[in-house]
Amino acid sequence: MRDVRVIVGPGLAADWALLGEVAEREFSALGVSGALRHARDAAEARTLLSGTADGPVVAIPGPSGEVRDLMGAVEGVVWCDFARVRPIERAAHIHGRGIDGLAWAIRHAVHQDRHRPQRVEYGKHPEQWGDLYLPAHGSDGPPLPVVALVHGGYWRSVWAADLMDALCADLAARGFAAWNVEYRRPDLHGWDATTADVAAGLGALSTVSASLTGARLDLERVAVVGHSAGAQLALRAAADSAKVALAVSLAGVLDLVEGDRRHLSSGAVAAALGGPARDDRGSPHVTYAESSPLLRLPLGVPQLIVQGSGDDLDLIDFSRRYARAAEAAGDEVTYMEMSGDHFAVISPRTPIWRTTALAIADRLARADS
Repeated sequence: MRDVRVIVGPGLAADWALLGEVAEREFSALGVSGALRHARDAAEARTLLSGTADGPVVAIPGPSGEVRDLMGAVEGVVWCDFARVRPIERAAHIHGRGIDGLAWAIRHAVHQDRHRPQRVEYGKHPEQWGDLYLPAHGSDGPPLPVVALVHGGYWRSVWAADLMDALCADLAARGFAAWNVEYRRPDLHGWDATTADVAAGLGALSTVSASLTGARLDLERVAVVGHSAGAQLALRAAADSAKVALAVSLAGVLDLVEGDRRHLSSGAVAAALGGPARDDRGSPHVTYAESSPLLRLPLGVPQLIVQGSGDDLDLIDFSRRYARAAEAAGDEVTYMEMSGDHFAVISPRTPIWRTTALAIADRLARADS
């Protein structure tokens, strides 16, 4: 693995030692070497950014307008902007996550460099794309079962498809084609754009399969896997007749009405859906009726509901109640609760994810029989 360079722009208001600690922790976890370099001015930043062919580069721009002008203009750089700002079009741009965003940026840069997924656009907007990860033996053997991933982040644009990079790499190593779907989030584009993009991203698999050279995708063996808010989107897509053999919720927000009532994540549900769950007469708003997985039962497809026992208690409640309701509605549903927090379910090293991956493989193998 090539060395990772983290370039810090001039004037950044952050403790240098803390940045180094975050970076070293990620370098060690990922099994790579790396170093931080401080650019004294925009000219030095431009020089340091010029060597992207030598290895993964993460850049923290800071406040300098001249350095920020380079965002999106220099290819191969993962930008990590501590500020909560509008995403930069056509740039790998992790923003609004504070200093912890540096950890995610380093992970994204390393996974992209190691695995070189194929970026495929399914629409004209810069956020309408997916990354396709293929096994190392991609062009050999029978058609590949597919796992489509929908990231979470409470439907906010500061969270993006990089959240699922590690799972994509793990799934590819297990012999799956992993399709990591990005989509427009409702805080910037509205709820209809979000749901339309997830449907379009899943529907694009047939086009993606047809465009591949050598490797083939088995479109009869597709699982859609969503994490957190992404689980709501994944299960809603299944309810809307997305062609999948399995729908998987990882720590999902599966009851939007109660999610709104309980003001989950500082009102994330109402902010995403454009208003409260109930109208003046106390009836569920039509958007909630269309979007809440609990209100869409039965989905008519097999489901796997995965929940970490150390997660938010409201999410545990949603998952348990949803699984019981899905079974009562006649759906084929498996509920799996194991030790782990909200992010354990998307970490390849955890027992809860490893058990989930085996369950997905088993279900898709049976779908082929």
